[in-house]
Amino acid sequence: MKKTSKILCIGLTILLAVPFLFGCSKEEEKEAVKVTLCEVTHSIFYAPQYAAMNLGYFEEEGIEIELSNGQGADKVMSAVLSDNVDIGFAGPEASIYVYNEGKEDHTQVFALLTQRDGSFLVAREPDPDFTWDKLKGKHILPGRKGGVPYMALEFVIRNHGLDPYQDMTLDNSIQFARMAGAFTGGTGDYDTLFEPTASMLEAEGKGYIVASVGAEAGEIAYTGYFTKKSFIEENADLIERFTRAIYRGQQWVATHSAEEIAEAVAPSFPDTDADLLTTVVQRYQDIDAWRDSPVLEKETFELLQNVMTSAGELSKPAPYDHVVNNTFAEKVTE
Repeated sequence: MKKTSKILCIGLTILLAVPFLFGCSKEEEKEAVKVTLCEVTHSIFYAPQYAAMNLGYFEEEGIEIELSNGQGADKVMSAVLSDNVDIGFAGPEASIYVYNEGKEDHTQVFALLTQRDGSFLVAREPDPDFTWDKLKGKHILPGRKGGVPYMALEFVIRNHGLDPYQDMTLDNSIQFARMAGAFTGGTGDYDTLFEPTASMLEAEGKGYIVASVGAEAGEIAYTGYFTKKSFIEENADLIERFTRAIYRGQQWVATHSAEEIAEAVAPSFPDTDADLLTTVVQRYQDIDAWRDSPVLEKETFELLQNVMTSAGELSKPAPYDHVVNNTFAEKVTE
């Protein structure tokens, strides 16, 4: 009887332990941290980010992403500074502006995603023989003054021997999110648009891509992730895990075809045709738009500040090691 009682006791203990063990597993599943992320715009230009999301890389790092669209770097930065979102995703110029304002708890860029301008110059008619001197005397929609797309376009225009303020009209009166609508409505001779919007206009016969601003401007610190210094200090492990997920997305995109990438990002663009997605991804691959590492190198940061200075938007450069925090990017890429 004693032996039977002992066996029964052990069995009962195991039965009681099983729910407990499963309960712990469920609790661990619930421990995923929600991170609010505000992106400057929703574009296939950010394919490595969507690949990381859709392939489960954030989930594997215990992160649940809540994504929102700020529709402009200034709005993304405002959301971060006001603690309405945890992490912002926009051009590093936003962090440079904030640092130069003297804010003590300024933002730091901790991971870079793209290394070229992602906008395309769209004309009203097909022009396979387009040259930049054709912009002379034209009305162009360049985006928000002070934003990198605007400044990159100015940089390219100057490199082609033109004066962006004397030789043409750069109309910055239209909000970024409304530029395509304004163009199709009859405003401007040329528009600068991100994908998939540019290709969608082309597919509809309402505009035609004639040039890539990114291909002309060269490598530059273009779009990255940033947050306040205090958030980084208080959430170092979270920032590291976030950066690792981004790095895995970058590495995956760097080793897969346009068709495979289009399939991976498709859930993030449910209203975009699969063939169009592939075309757009190929365009960005062709100009080497994406970083294969989240490290923000000093040379590309300095080029960005040179572009900002030549555009008259930067009175003094910001120190690289104050605005950029490569701690996590370097760690996950070791």
